[in-house]
Amino acid sequence: MHALLLDTFERTWRAQLTPAAIQAYFRDRIAERYVEDHSGEFLVAEMHGRVIGMVHQRAGFIEALHVLGACERRGLGRALMAAAEAQMRDRGVRRASLETDTFNLASQRFYEALGYREAARYPDTEWNSGLTTIRYEKDLGDENGIGALAADQPSPTTSTPLPGT
Repeated sequence: MHALLLDTFERTWRAQLTPAAIQAYFRDRIAERYVEDHSGEFLVAEMHGRVIGMVHQRAGFIEALHVLGACERRGLGRALMAAAEAQMRDRGVRRASLETDTFNLASQRFYEALGYREAARYPDTEWNSGLTTIRYEKDLGDENGIGALAADQPSPTTSTPLPGT
């Protein structure tokens, strides 16, 4: 799990952060503490015994989605999100939300393709690097979970199975 989070940090975040924020990330063991505190809540995708993706949701909020760089653009992120949304629907959650930052155009396009719509923008206080966060929301639809999906999007019941499951 730590290798996956480090991969995401290096590919996505490092170039956007101040030197002080990078130093704090490693000094304070942010990724390690996150895994220690929440690993039982993750939906994980593995291949050949290696974690290649994970999603973490709580109470209708997608806390994190990570896919190993070498495994991107193969439907894994979409499958993880579909599984998390199905889990939310099963728990009676009607609206999902998540955050990304304005610099992360790829994640914005990805979430918008899944039916998420921008709800707000505000300063990102997590990294102390002058970033701006975008909050996205999605109506999880009717009881079958397909009401909010675009016609060309697979429903959670037809999504590609997660590797290793």
